Amino acid sequence: MNLVIVTGASKGLGLSICKNLLKNNYKIIAISRTKSKQFIELMEKYNEQLFFKEYDFNDIENIKHLVKDIKKEFGTIYGLINNAAVGFDGVLGTMHESDISQLIRVNTEAPIILTKYISRAMLVKQKGRIINISSIIASTGFNGLSVYAATKAALSGFTKSLCRELGKANITVNTISPGYMSTDMTSSLQGDKLETIKRRSPLGDLAQVEDVASMVNYILSPDAKNITGANFTIDAGSTA
Repeated sequence: MNLVIVTGASKGLGLSICKNLLKNNYKIIAISRTKSKQFIELMEKYNEQLFFKEYDFNDIENIKHLVKDIKKEFGTIYGLINNAAVGFDGVLGTMHESDISQLIRVNTEAPIILTKYISRAMLVKQKGRIINISSIIASTGFNGLSVYAATKAALSGFTKSLCRELGKANITVNTISPGYMSTDMTSSLQGDKLETIKRRSPLGDLAQVEDVASMVNYILSPDAKNITGANFTIDAGSTA
């Protein structure tokens, strides 16, 4: 049973990824600041497959200790899903610098450092899968999300170069860029804004968290062993 780490795992997309992977017989280390009610219920159902580590990725310094503890307790790490993120919005000219720093720290610096230490374990075993969750905002832009877009674009660039560093060790690195989905991060998009986004889609709808979770499962599978350095856009066709 392959061990996969999912960050930002207690709700929204992270929770959906956990559900999908558990059904497909993966062992999951879920990392999040808190446990949601739905996550607790999932732990009760999969008490031999799903394990929780409380961690706030604002804390960069102790990521190496987090990984050390996980490796000591659970052993070989097969997959890493860098999903944890914060999504403050605001016009750059008036955004507080502490918010800018937190966006960069949690969305970009933390996954890079986490990947640094986890990829070391993968290199020893000469296999692994790393998936960075970006966003269509990284390439399309959106008013009030310039800093968020910068952090997500950074992950896409990170994927492209890292896949070349790790490829010879049979470690793949890919990006998934979801469009607008019904999650806590997009809960403010209601009414006319939401309908405008739906109308941009050829399917007349939003992508679902389950769609992204299914893509994660595919990239982790043996069928995707020769896919690396790729970016998968899942947005119900809105950027087509």
